[in-house]
Amino acid sequence: MKGSAVSINYKEELTGPCVSVKTPFDKNGDLDYNALSLQIERGIESGAGAVVLTYGDSLFTLLTEREIAELTKKCVEIVNKRVMLVAATGIWAIGQTKEFAEYSATIGADMLMVMPPDWEGSGTVDSLVQHFGVAGQHIPVMVADNFLIRRSQAFALQLIQKLYEDVPGVVALKDDVTGSLVQHICLMTHDRWALIAGGQKQNHINMLPYGVDGYFSLMTTFNPEVAKVYSDAVRDNRLDIAIAIVKNYDMPLFDYLLNLEGGFDAGIHGMLELAGLGKRYRRAPYYSLNNKQMEQLEDFLMSIRYMEEQKKHQDVRLGHIKIKNDNEENKQGI
Repeated sequence: MKGSAVSINYKEELTGPCVSVKTPFDKNGDLDYNALSLQIERGIESGAGAVVLTYGDSLFTLLTEREIAELTKKCVEIVNKRVMLVAATGIWAIGQTKEFAEYSATIGADMLMVMPPDWEGSGTVDSLVQHFGVAGQHIPVMVADNFLIRRSQAFALQLIQKLYEDVPGVVALKDDVTGSLVQHICLMTHDRWALIAGGQKQNHINMLPYGVDGYFSLMTTFNPEVAKVYSDAVRDNRLDIAIAIVKNYDMPLFDYLLNLEGGFDAGIHGMLELAGLGKRYRRAPYYSLNNKQMEQLEDFLMSIRYMEEQKKHQDVRLGHIKIKNDNEENKQGI
């Protein structure tokens, strides 16, 4: 598959903002498919090029295998081929991963993000290559690389190189390792693989000089107007604007969310409720924000103008983004 049109198309389709599915629950802990539809529709309407299920964001840790299959099918139906739909595996043995790859292809998913089991370094390069390869026989595969955080850089790069050279079914990678390792991965694979940055926008910016196509964008769901400014800035190589958005929106938001009781995902589910896209609740034993914490979250979001468009609290204007030119000092009022 080296240099094939198939892999090039995946790079095109995964360029720009992607939204990950934040599995919504009601107060009783049941899956809320109406909220799921609202969430996905908002992402597509706001310019996401792909809707992506992940082991983490989609809370597979709280779901049964049957629920993961049902959730995936619902996502495929809602997206309805308007953008790319990336399904995801649990941390499963090779046989179960193979079965889910077959299932995902059958129901119409476009790609499968594979998360291999590697407890205490139990996998070898060859056994992990086989794991990804078996899935790739049935559906194009995206590597989820966060399991490599616990591995040496030498091991990680040996595995990635072998996947790149020997497993044509692997066509993409979603990065969570960041730093020097992902820089090496970008340089090694970006000619053919579609690469997307997970996490915060600063991770995306750090990958730009080495080769990256897309990025996870929370802002596409909650502040699509500023999200559009960011994507346009990246396209036009205006890193001063992109970095200003990171400084004034992304970093403050994640600094706040990461210090919440219940972690950042408790805050994101709270944001879904504030935006009218679901409820704050997560299935026990995961913590859900209480009323006071929801009020504090709303106050914080308004203080950094993160959800102005949804709340209609202020007039959202692009005029507050001031761009440096030859005759004026750089003022970043984002």
